[in-house]
Amino acid sequence: MNSRSNNFDFLRLVFASFVVISHSYALSGAAHGDLLSQLTSGQMEFSYLGVHGFFIISGYLIFKSLLRCKSLPDFYWKRLLRLFPALLVVLFLTVLLAPAVYESSVPYLQNKSVYTYIPQNITLFFRQKGIDGVFENNPYKHSINGSLWTICYEFSMYVMVSLLFFIREKTFVKTVIILLFISSYLLSLFHPYFLHGLFMKMELGSNHFYNLMCFFVGGMIMTYLNTNKRTENILIILSFAVLIASVYLNINQYTCYITLPLLVILLGKSSTRYLNKVGETIGDTSYGIYIYSFPIQQTLMYFVKLDTAMLFILSLPLSILFGYASWHLIEKKALEYKDLLKSKAILTE
Repeated sequence: MNSRSNNFDFLRLVFASFVVISHSYALSGAAHGDLLSQLTSGQMEFSYLGVHGFFIISGYLIFKSLLRCKSLPDFYWKRLLRLFPALLVVLFLTVLLAPAVYESSVPYLQNKSVYTYIPQNITLFFRQKGIDGVFENNPYKHSINGSLWTICYEFSMYVMVSLLFFIREKTFVKTVIILLFISSYLLSLFHPYFLHGLFMKMELGSNHFYNLMCFFVGGMIMTYLNTNKRTENILIILSFAVLIASVYLNINQYTCYITLPLLVILLGKSSTRYLNKVGETIGDTSYGIYIYSFPIQQTLMYFVKLDTAMLFILSLPLSILFGYASWHLIEKKALEYKDLLKSKAILTE
């Protein structure tokens, strides 16, 4: 079977679009959350599903990638190629195009925050949210690219997964993953602050870390679920029913760490006609959509004061276009070098 003959690319496209929906509310200055937040009494919103869906899929695929890797340098090289080329380009474009939306008495090239924007954000963990004088009169003036906050958590998950490389006993690996899930689940519910100071020094929130880790590890656990199609369909129906019931009973915070990984991975592993062709047709545009949509929406709000619906209608196709360009011009080309270290290792043998 083709490695991309599944629904994961389609799901990632949906999750990226969900994030655009939620941001449309915040960036247009709406006084309330998105429609899903209103329907669930604030228990979840579209960006909640989008971000957590990304982390679940990432946990599943990254862990499978680790199991295939022959060395840690090979593992990290692939991860760096996936994250940094596209991120570096969007940061450079931001600094290059920011003068078009710059409002300050200080000349742009004399603004110190211009020169620290790329270096700080490329570290992932010491993020600089904005450039002084950019978008400061927008309804949401706190950030140029608010989507970037999750990337440091994503990379943290890569580091966590990579430590499993040193454990050769498969049964022990399973045990460690289960313990990671239980511990992150408990930390997410009770959110102790004993590591709060360390997290804050790196622009991390301990609550976010525990929460995203639990979904990421939930995706990892799904690599061990080997069932037939009939059983998977039953699990999908049961998980969806439990999710709906949990929202109705206001206990979703306790069950979502199980229901969402089951739903996302089982639906992703499936191969639905037409949906499974998204990756072949347009590529994996989700990362590009995710990192470009926020500044696109901020720019639209700067030039034209839009309501929430119009902001979404205009920004989504633009974000998909930028995501398409990012994948085909940057990300896909960068990934052509993913076996570079492996090739060098063969040559030196």
